Amino acid sequence: MQSRLLLLALLAAVPAKAGDSAPSQRVLSAGGNSLHVEVVETTDPVRIDELQRWLAEAAGATLTAFGRYPLADATVRITQIDSDDESPVPWGQTQRGDDVSVLLFVRRDADLAQLRADWTAVHELSHLFHPYLGREGRWLAEGLASYYQNVLRARAGLLAPEAAWRELDAGFSRGQREHSGMPLDGLGRRGTMRVYWAGAAFWLEVDLALRREHHSSLDQVLSKYSRCCLRGTGEVAPEAFMAKLDELAGAAVFLPAYKRYAQSREFPSLETAYSALGIERGAGGLVYSDRAEARKLRAAIMRPHAQR
Repeated sequence: MQSRLLLLALLAAVPAKAGDSAPSQRVLSAGGNSLHVEVVETTDPVRIDELQRWLAEAAGATLTAFGRYPLADATVRITQIDSDDESPVPWGQTQRGDDVSVLLFVRRDADLAQLRADWTAVHELSHLFHPYLGREGRWLAEGLASYYQNVLRARAGLLAPEAAWRELDAGFSRGQREHSGMPLDGLGRRGTMRVYWAGAAFWLEVDLALRREHHSSLDQVLSKYSRCCLRGTGEVAPEAFMAKLDELAGAAVFLPAYKRYAQSREFPSLETAYSALGIERGAGGLVYSDRAEARKLRAAIMRPHAQR
């Protein structure tokens, strides 16, 4: 079931009535923060409305982290393109200049069901949770977006929790196949799968540590960072970001793990994380432990903010 927060976000994208022209620009608001959503280069009111509703749903998924958009103000621009790419959203990008913009390029013939099943919008919107971290912090940025693209969609009811764990595990498997032997923070634009999914493993590890050892969560720490320090524009050094998150968490969780991951030359072990979550890789797919503590931990990660 979709969370109440997601439904509230969708109210900002009510379908146009017959004969009305759908506005190409709408503002989604939550917790005092706003997303300006623009559909460009199309005048079809039905399609504009469809794209606006799709984006509102994806944006609603991000509200399951801490009930508001992470930045006071940001813009999303949706452009339709002709593409042979089978993905309904062949390309997305987050730009940080004088302001912050999420750019989404949507296949012209992609229908609403295909768009709703795609992960790209939630991935790109998840980049709004962190500052620009430069080349050396690319794995942190892409890792957070890769972790949240699955977790937030599950919380919003766009993906079943079991499917979200399978998507994460499939990503980890892709990352494990990269064997360049280079340090993670030196891969840059190379080793994309390891960059994205070793990064996701990092955020899963710190989320688990916060939940198990410090009565907190990644959501709670990022919420504090959003309030005190997140500006969206400008660059923050990865170590400085990690140190500030530790300060907000009141525990040395992020920086020690960051130093270990940044210099690692192989994909990190998932053994400890999977053991805590009660997840095993079986011949027929993932197997979930019925152990109460593991069940509770899995549910806590995939449960919406409003249900905590």
